[in-house]
Amino acid sequence: MTGPLVPFREIVLKVHSRCDLACDHCYIYEHADQSWRTRPKTISDEAISWTARRLAEHASAHALDSMSVILHGGEPLLAGPARLRRVCEELTAALNGIAELDLRIHTNGVQLSPRYLDLFDEFDVKVGISLDGDRAANDRHRRFANGRTSHPLVLKAVELLRQERYRHLDLGLLCTIDIENDPHTVLDALVELDPPLIDFLLPHATWDDPPPRPNGSETAYADWLLKVHDRWRDLGSPVPVRLFSSVLSTLGGGPSLTESLGLAPTDLVVVETDGQLEQVDSLKSAYEGAAATGFNVFAHSFDDVAAHPGVRARQLGLAGVSGTCRDCPVVRSCGGGLYTHRFSSADGFDNPSVYCRDLEALVRGIEARAEVPPSVTDHAELTYAQQDLTRTLLARLHADLDGRGGARWEEAWQLAGVLESSEQGAAGLDHVLSHPYTRTWLLETLEGLHAGRADAVDEALRLRACAAAAAVRSGLELDAGADYRDGLLHLPTLGELRLGGAGEHGTVQLRTGEGVVVIRRDDGAGEWCVRHGEDTPGWKPVRHLGQGGVPPFALDDLDPYRDCFAAPASSRLGPADADEWEAGLAEAWALLEREAPSHARVVAGSLTTLTPLATGRHTERRHGYGAIGLTSANDAKRLALELLGGFRRTTLRALLEVTDLYAADGAWVYHPLWQDGVVPFSRLLAETHERVALATLDPCYMGGVEEALDMMDSAAEPTLAGRRIISVLRNEVKQTRDKWAE
Repeated sequence: MTGPLVPFREIVLKVHSRCDLACDHCYIYEHADQSWRTRPKTISDEAISWTARRLAEHASAHALDSMSVILHGGEPLLAGPARLRRVCEELTAALNGIAELDLRIHTNGVQLSPRYLDLFDEFDVKVGISLDGDRAANDRHRRFANGRTSHPLVLKAVELLRQERYRHLDLGLLCTIDIENDPHTVLDALVELDPPLIDFLLPHATWDDPPPRPNGSETAYADWLLKVHDRWRDLGSPVPVRLFSSVLSTLGGGPSLTESLGLAPTDLVVVETDGQLEQVDSLKSAYEGAAATGFNVFAHSFDDVAAHPGVRARQLGLAGVSGTCRDCPVVRSCGGGLYTHRFSSADGFDNPSVYCRDLEALVRGIEARAEVPPSVTDHAELTYAQQDLTRTLLARLHADLDGRGGARWEEAWQLAGVLESSEQGAAGLDHVLSHPYTRTWLLETLEGLHAGRADAVDEALRLRACAAAAAVRSGLELDAGADYRDGLLHLPTLGELRLGGAGEHGTVQLRTGEGVVVIRRDDGAGEWCVRHGEDTPGWKPVRHLGQGGVPPFALDDLDPYRDCFAAPASSRLGPADADEWEAGLAEAWALLEREAPSHARVVAGSLTTLTPLATGRHTERRHGYGAIGLTSANDAKRLALELLGGFRRTTLRALLEVTDLYAADGAWVYHPLWQDGVVPFSRLLAETHERVALATLDPCYMGGVEEALDMMDSAAEPTLAGRRIISVLRNEVKQTRDKWAE
């Protein structure tokens, strides 16, 4: 097995190998592996010391910033306070100055008392308690050997842990599922205890020893959990539920939050009471010796265990699941299920989970109930999300400059604050910050600062021109400073003023008012009065369309950051060229409104800026939502296709900046019918998204689109938001099919 070793970040330390309960679903005492019978009841001093040494060795070798140790059993409290203190002291001392120690204990709670909790408070040991619900549910399995109920003692432990002085130690409740219990009653009983977290666990089972299914349903466990989910949601999701959070995380493109689901590599090792190093404990459900590695803390390092074939098999991610799972659309969320649950004596662990149908139904059920971000289907919401992103980047730039911008930056920052304080000023600032090329400036400046580029601080001072432009747009009477370079003052969204010759740099002061701005060079070498929408000597305004039914898009051929498309931006258009572009766009817009009216409405409401491009190839850079580059002005259909295709590309990119539409991109490949060769999901989605729109203008783009949508529907990569996009595309295809059928 190839790939680097995955270091262990979580250690399960067995401090006692016996239990004071006789739970009939316990994987340690009631399943295939009975090795507990031969182990010492309590961990020895020597095993504790060697475990602490191995922890420090491992953390140091892999430069780990933290390690988690879970005190486990049997029932760990049976080790007694003195033995647990020895464990805490040795582990804490060993990792001191090397890594942060996260100590936890999982207990049935029966023995829990203030003397234990005071010890745990001293060493910050977090406590998780096993409880299967109300008394009837808990008594189904969690009884003493004589049949006596443990429920009152566990409730007492939970109440003790809820006291103010111990509340910070509370990890939450672990509940093993029994589908014979009423799901609503179980949830209500757990929620009533106000835990910080509820963790529902599927009972350990294999293909040789499958879980009970009283009604024979392949999805009985999913059905039970979805009833819990619906009740939980009806209650207002009062307590985090790890299983639901994990599914929602993976559906959104995030990581799994539990070992039992997802494709993340295992990073856990078990130290038994005799110092033996073993794989994850649940493997004891599979067969005798399934968890064994042959290693121990006295003679072997944790790296030795990390290199063990059984451990490596659980670190392969997608490559480590069965072929059936690799082809399943929900594999990112379920991850093939818990490794133990895949076992059969015939095929080892090369199987789907014995809970396969349950996991698929659970993921699909939560997916059907979940909401997507409004920006996925609402273009106005996407605009707002993009504005928030730009403001976040600006705040980050302010923080990263950390005073290096000097008085000029602070002056502009304060002016932005003044503008924010009034409705007119805020509108002007929003207009400038939402200009697509403001994003280009921010991203390139941040990149330059982080790379230590010498001109990055000067580049950041474009904020002065942005704040000045916002002041002009507000119509308020304000004073603002700005910088000019090479004799040119550029005011974003407004225009460009010639102040001097090439190579001249300096600063100016602006006095803004209603539709007029007075600009003075600080060196006293000139004064200009500009009406920002009019041509005046030395002043070139940003042109706007609006004739012939075209929306009032900015035709921006001035902004210094506009050169961010696949072809180079053209220089300032002359009057004749500008007229040609306006006429060409009027004709193209009429075509778009006639053939694709629904798309035209969206474009009109979301697109703000068009930039003419020259011929040739150029490196694309990122820009904000609402700008596209166009290469042709004299072919109406080509221009309409460029307009619509460019808008679709910038829309998809904007969506990807505020939400995840897919994950694990490149793990699978696809062959769209419109080209030779294979592509990753990201490219399949991008090309399909664009072609679906272009097909409203030319049916030739419809070829292969429905097949591509089928591929994406059965793919594992799409997130919840991605699947919603695919659904929207299907609706668009249907409307286009109907159009061309008329």
